[in-house]
Amino acid sequence: MRYLLIIGGNDKNAPAPSPADGQKTVQAFMRFSEEVHKTGKAVVSERLRPEDQASRVRVKGGHHQITDGPFTETKEALGGFYLLECASKEEALEWAKKVPIGESGFVDVRPIWQM
Repeated sequence: MRYLLIIGGNDKNAPAPSPADGQKTVQAFMRFSEEVHKTGKAVVSERLRPEDQASRVRVKGGHHQITDGPFTETKEALGGFYLLECASKEEALEWAKKVPIGESGFVDVRPIWQM
């Protein structure tokens, strides 16, 4: 079964990390990515561009509305994802625990409906 690990942070308005801390985070994610790809569990993984480059589509009154980011409705920001092939939800959760998110991050683990 496939699981989507959605990676985000709790406060998109938090100050940017120092260059040294940012580099440590990037290296930690690179190590995790290498590990999950070596095992053959990763179907695809990508980092998302910042929210100010995104658009949101909604339907209101039968008409499509497009809003360009950043989106003020939430403090959370999505940063990337891993689509994994796992034998169980428990296995997907074990992989999610290895994602180097730190204290202010989160990983949502969502099973994928096969189409």
